[in-house]
Amino acid sequence: MKAAISRLPPTTVVLGLLCLVPAVAAAQSYPARPVRLIVPFAPGGANDLVSRLVGQKLAAGLGQPVVIENRAGAGGTIGLDACAKSPPDGYTLVMAPASALTVAPALNSKLAYDPVRDFAPVAGVAGGPNVLAVHPTVPAATLKEFLALARAQPGRLTYATSGPSSMSGLSGELLKSLAKIDMVGVAYKGTGPAVIELIGGQVDLMIVDLAIAMPHVHANRLRAIAVSGAKRSSFAPGIPAIAEAGVPGYDLVNWRGVLAPAGTPREIVLKLNTEIVKVLGLPDVRDALGREGYEPIGDSPEQFAVLIRSELARFARLVKAAGLAPQ
Repeated sequence: MKAAISRLPPTTVVLGLLCLVPAVAAAQSYPARPVRLIVPFAPGGANDLVSRLVGQKLAAGLGQPVVIENRAGAGGTIGLDACAKSPPDGYTLVMAPASALTVAPALNSKLAYDPVRDFAPVAGVAGGPNVLAVHPTVPAATLKEFLALARAQPGRLTYATSGPSSMSGLSGELLKSLAKIDMVGVAYKGTGPAVIELIGGQVDLMIVDLAIAMPHVHANRLRAIAVSGAKRSSFAPGIPAIAEAGVPGYDLVNWRGVLAPAGTPREIVLKLNTEIVKVLGLPDVRDALGREGYEPIGDSPEQFAVLIRSELARFARLVKAAGLAPQ
């Protein structure tokens, strides 16, 4: 390295070192003002709940407020695009769901952002399975009964999604493909509005975060049929997995993590990662996530980057196998 530097013109070396000074100084004084955390869905959904829980504790560690900004629309892609186009200074972050980050690229050929090129991974935050929940008027208590109903009345059942490129959207499309049933998707601007419509009976079902659905299941406003992971969830062991209950190969688990715009100084990314990992290690945060059906992640930026790339490849394969054409 020293030999390589010595071969450079002295002026080039000096200018290069001078360029590093502002970045290092900015990182050392970071944060000097409130940090904006974009939630790419409407209030009341899983990302919103996790963001507010983590954001409150993160503010204490950073010594600055973490302001939650809901930017709903297009299955979460509007919020991610807003982050990607923000200055890379650490003052705009996004709580990115797997749907908008790794599912949307497989379903949408016209995304305004590149999930790898346009972001700096900070940390994976939390993950957990979804659950196939139906309105109580749907005459099915098991997945076998549900599939029989769907096959007997093709095109009659409606399922809510939080957008065409969302995890809930892919979950429904994958179930249709693997189980060979016909249902009609109804897109909303977020999980919260979709669940409200499901509870009201405007739609028949939704494959939604376990944490969002279970309070309504316990209150008999919804009925849980099966969870979306390859196996049962430890948070709801009495509910079978879709794969074990009649649709082999079905395996979708939702997760979310914090991203910054590409080009954010590494020192800032590492500081944010350190503080987020500390937050996820707090007993009250872990307990709160557990009550919502989520496991904390708390990985490094490099590990989160590997997860993103592997999930991009996996969802591309799933979409292709399901015969879904990118829009």
